[in-house]
Amino acid sequence: MIAKHLITDGVMPLRTSDTARTALSWMEDLRVMHVPIVNESRFLGLLSEFDIYDYNQLDEPIGSHNLSLNNPYVYEYQHIFDALKVMDDYKLSLIPVLDEHQNYLGCITLQSLLEHFAQAYALSEPGSIIVLEMPANSYMLSEIARLVEDNDAKILSVFTRSDEDSTQLQVSLKVNKINIEPILQTFNRYQYQIVAFYSEHSDQDDMRDRYESLMNYLNI
Repeated sequence: MIAKHLITDGVMPLRTSDTARTALSWMEDLRVMHVPIVNESRFLGLLSEFDIYDYNQLDEPIGSHNLSLNNPYVYEYQHIFDALKVMDDYKLSLIPVLDEHQNYLGCITLQSLLEHFAQAYALSEPGSIIVLEMPANSYMLSEIARLVEDNDAKILSVFTRSDEDSTQLQVSLKVNKINIEPILQTFNRYQYQIVAFYSEHSDQDDMRDRYESLMNYLNI
């Protein structure tokens, strides 16, 4: 998925002749903390609510304001991961999308990104989540997928996380099964460390008790 496919309808840019009061009103209506500023179709930068409060002249044109955010944007052909990284780097509520000539095409809001990732990673699909931890150099998604599929299940999405000061990798799996005890048993047999697991429509404490009973039985 590239940036131009996630441009949000309804977020119009402001002109340099618009007032700061108008900008604040738009931010409130759109529930964002930033608005793009354009001159005709040319992108000039982002105006943040902090810029407005620092200038403290609500009825002055926003063209009089110094923009603290001149460069945060992505090109239409960039991947949405690039958009997410820029938004995180600058702590943005939206990110402008430009064509190769620096013309403003629209923007991607944080809300639209969240909705996309929820769909792309099957977060709303029924199933369960299993969190494993392992040395980073031992991570093999193909083997993990094989173990899950051996239990007649499928991996719907995968997230990995590692800390800079650790050689360990944490792997979160979303699988399409509610009853994941056989999968947990398989991971245990192959000596994977299970950090946590969450199953929809199941009582977590009851499920953990059943899992621990199963593991105790297998270790006899």
